[in-house]
Amino acid sequence: MRRHELTDREWELLAPLIPRAATGRPRAGDRQVINGMVYKIRTGISWRDLPERYGPWKTVYTRFRRYALDGVFTRALQQIQARADAAGDIDWLVQIDSTIVRAHQQDEPDDHALGRSRGGLTTKIHLACDGRGRPLAILLTPGQRHDSICARPLLERIRVPRTGLGRPRSKPDQVIADKAYSSRGFRAYLRRRGIAHTIPEKTDQRRHRHNRGRRGGRPPGFDREVYRRRNVVERCFNRLKGFRGIATRYEKTATSYEAAVGLASFLLWARSV
Repeated sequence: MRRHELTDREWELLAPLIPRAATGRPRAGDRQVINGMVYKIRTGISWRDLPERYGPWKTVYTRFRRYALDGVFTRALQQIQARADAAGDIDWLVQIDSTIVRAHQQDEPDDHALGRSRGGLTTKIHLACDGRGRPLAILLTPGQRHDSICARPLLERIRVPRTGLGRPRSKPDQVIADKAYSSRGFRAYLRRRGIAHTIPEKTDQRRHRHNRGRRGGRPPGFDREVYRRRNVVERCFNRLKGFRGIATRYEKTATSYEAAVGLASFLLWARSV
């Protein structure tokens, strides 16, 4: 095993989830090609600059695009989550947050999660992670999109399959988030689903509630000790951005970039199960 490649353990977990070619000419080995994908995402180099040991760069790129369009890495991530959940290894104290990623492209394709913000052309990664700092759900948006707008669709992307019978688990025990998510609508959504939450109240919201007197209602519950665990999601972002191809977006399409984030997330899980 070379640097920036799959370990035997990571390949053992991923190999059964890779589609097999039923017919046609013999193709390059799956592990060789996926090692090329991992190398590319870890280093951030262009596809054309892949080392020759991974085979023709176009073969690696073509298969990566095929896997991205088929959702291969999304399913792989869900399967490793299901395995952890069956073993009781998921901490359902879920944390949500977002991070801005600079995009390398100079153009702005429609509907590819690219937008203009203070940092220029950017993408925002919205992330829900478990209490151990492992990704449960990912949502990509243009960089200027506000966090509170994306909170509900992000949580609805959590779907951890059961290894036996039953529907996928999609309901956290509790959600921790910062002030950007402090809206009455989001709190009401969490209450309807029966999800406890720890979200600090914004200063202007507190002042408005006080000004309304009795009509302002009671302040939302807030547990400072629980909130101290929110740094777990920041550490998760740091590990994801250890992949240079994630820290800067080189992929032109949202589908390819989301697949890269999915593969990196799978590797974070593979190190912990």
